[in-house]
Amino acid sequence: MSSLSLHKFVSPPLYISRSSSANYSTHSRHNSIKIHCSSSPLNPKVVVTRERGKNVKLINALAKHGIQCLEFPLIEHAPGPDLHKLHVTLTDVHFDWIIITSPEAGLVFMDAWRAAGSPNVKVGVVGDGTASVFKDVLQLSNTLEVAFTPSKATAKVLASELPKDKEKCTVLYPASAKASCEIEEGLSGRGFIVERLNTYTTVGVRHVDPLILEQAVATPVLSVASPSAIRAWVEVIPSVEQWTNGVACIGETTGVAAKRLGLQNVYYPPNPGLEGWVSSILEALKVHDHLQKVPLKLSLVQFCF
Repeated sequence: MSSLSLHKFVSPPLYISRSSSANYSTHSRHNSIKIHCSSSPLNPKVVVTRERGKNVKLINALAKHGIQCLEFPLIEHAPGPDLHKLHVTLTDVHFDWIIITSPEAGLVFMDAWRAAGSPNVKVGVVGDGTASVFKDVLQLSNTLEVAFTPSKATAKVLASELPKDKEKCTVLYPASAKASCEIEEGLSGRGFIVERLNTYTTVGVRHVDPLILEQAVATPVLSVASPSAIRAWVEVIPSVEQWTNGVACIGETTGVAAKRLGLQNVYYPPNPGLEGWVSSILEALKVHDHLQKVPLKLSLVQFCF
């Protein structure tokens, strides 16, 4: 395996932390970056790359397998160009469906939904992970209903399976500015009337500490949950060609993006979600451990002769 000539260090690394904003409609949820010292696993096996505080479920799931993680956020969310329109649209217009395709889109939507007076809405989500952000509000309100989840957690399947019970069925699609057009094109092709609002976007973190980057590059497996995170990783590592550790993606969309950007050892489950993601990480670690043992066996054979 190629090497980037980076050495492990034993002192606690510096990590990136961002302060939260209480109101997304006025500020970015994570509108500043602070760098401070913290203890960190000295021998992590997996890098987790979502925004700080959003890696807990994955870290806990991997801990059950005895796997330590290094938290290294690669992206942060920022307001999109249409954010100011969202609560006004929800106030003025009734839609047959609200389509939510990511946890962040769900959080942004709920802020605007509350600002609009919590109107009656019927929500379709791309998968269970996205649905989970509505768990608390469903217990407190009877005006929001999560009424549809597709058989496979992809935009293409959602667009092909969303129920259409009348000729002019209207859809509001609050999305990331960087999301593809697959949802609105698929729904429009079936006769839905779709309004897309780009309510948030993703940007790479502005500051990366070289010490924690050094440790992240040396960690066997990188876990990523979006094409934006993949792009951010490619921008911060010294060389895509020389870095050959495993990349475990949450689903096919991210996996395909990783391959297109030149990453080599890419793993992803057939169905996006935490359980499949963990399985892909375990597979990547298994392959990495096997490759580490092969040179050792060859060295022992050479020594014997």
